[in-house]
Amino acid sequence: MNAKSPNIIVEVMENRKLVGSLAKNDFKTKFAGSYLGTIWAFVQPVITVFIYWFVFEKAIGATARIRGELPLPYILWLVAGIVPWFFFSDCISAGTAVLTEYHYLVKKVVFNIDILPVVKVFSSIFVHVFFVVFMLMLFVFYGYMPDLYVLQVIYYSLGVLLLALGMSYLTSAVSVFFPDMRQIVNIALQIGIWATPIMWNIDDMKQKIPDAVMVILKLNPLYYIVQGYREALIDKRWFFEHPGMTLYFWCFTAAVCILGTTVFKRLKVHFADVL
Repeated sequence: MNAKSPNIIVEVMENRKLVGSLAKNDFKTKFAGSYLGTIWAFVQPVITVFIYWFVFEKAIGATARIRGELPLPYILWLVAGIVPWFFFSDCISAGTAVLTEYHYLVKKVVFNIDILPVVKVFSSIFVHVFFVVFMLMLFVFYGYMPDLYVLQVIYYSLGVLLLALGMSYLTSAVSVFFPDMRQIVNIALQIGIWATPIMWNIDDMKQKIPDAVMVILKLNPLYYIVQGYREALIDKRWFFEHPGMTLYFWCFTAAVCILGTTVFKRLKVHFADVL
């Protein structure tokens, strides 16, 4: 590959049809060897949601409220936070291993490997769309009808996609030379699901957590996304009501994308030799 190839964004746009085709094929072949096929992509997360719901609400007695006042079914509060996390986690896990998985394409001089991380992230969109629909149906079932605020789910999903894409470019490039990166990412995701206020409410912990720790937790870019989903579906707030957090998130995401694509472009000339 020529190290002076065009900008990655331009390359992705020029190859958008190929990206879409590869993403669909990637999604279909992920569970090709099983009897239920792609159904497993939906079954496992659904079961995970209901396990967390049972443990935290039925066993521990966790509760949730709207704007800290009206009671809310815990399952709705949980699913509004965990759906974007599933999307992010799936994108990062798959994106980190994409160059190793598609090593036969990396070695082809004529193939544009810049699009591979995009393929993995777009492949994860199919499952995410299903869970967004599942989430909205769950809200309707409990009597919470969609309104204009719900449209912000598209905005926050785009935020997850771009953040995950930038990280995938970085982790996939590094993992070629440092295979342990995949294990590090998996551990980081295990820690991240608890460090991000998904199962627990950060507002209920203000008296128990030092202010410095609270600031660190809120600097997690996924905090902005999870809170955004909940405010779009539950608290009914617009994203521009938090200008400071919004600016921070997009600056952080832009920095990650620039770093990830830069590292990827610098290292890609050596991928074929190592793989």
